Amino acid sequence: MKRTSTLSRIGIWILFLFGGAIGGILWDLSCCARLFFNPYFHLITFVAGIWLMRLVMRASRNTGRYLARLGKKGDIPKFETNQLVTTGYYACMRHPMHFGLLFFPLAWALMVGSITFIAIIAPAEILLMILMIKLFEEKEALHKFGEAYLEYSKKTPMFSLNASCLKALFSKNGIEINQNKS
Repeated sequence: MKRTSTLSRIGIWILFLFGGAIGGILWDLSCCARLFFNPYFHLITFVAGIWLMRLVMRASRNTGRYLARLGKKGDIPKFETNQLVTTGYYACMRHPMHFGLLFFPLAWALMVGSITFIAIIAPAEILLMILMIKLFEEKEALHKFGEAYLEYSKKTPMFSLNASCLKALFSKNGIEINQNKS
């Protein structure tokens, strides 16, 4: 079951990346070719995309390392967890890694330089990702951690825009954050 779930998520990511890029480019060529072929537009969006992608990778690295340290007990597979983590990044929001990864489609769209991908497709993909997190990730976490996760979810939002939390999440060094959610 877990393997099927993982493979389907990988398939969705591939569809988002390549489908969004191809669809965006094709749409751009039919509606806004002048902008699509403008080198200045591409330079600006590419630089912005690289910057945003670096933030996405930092959030993924910071939360991944944190989970690797605190989310495992015993000998379990590499990307699995068996301990509910509610401290550090997870004291601010239940899905800090997913929050960072939400910006991946936009970063990729900016790097591709497709106005349609940037303005329409990437935001739609982000909304779909939020829906998938709510419908699937939350359900899996509740199944895995039971009552402890239910209590945690009552106290901690799915995502947070708290400045100190975001600063820690996207920081270069993965600064530990205050345990208070303030």
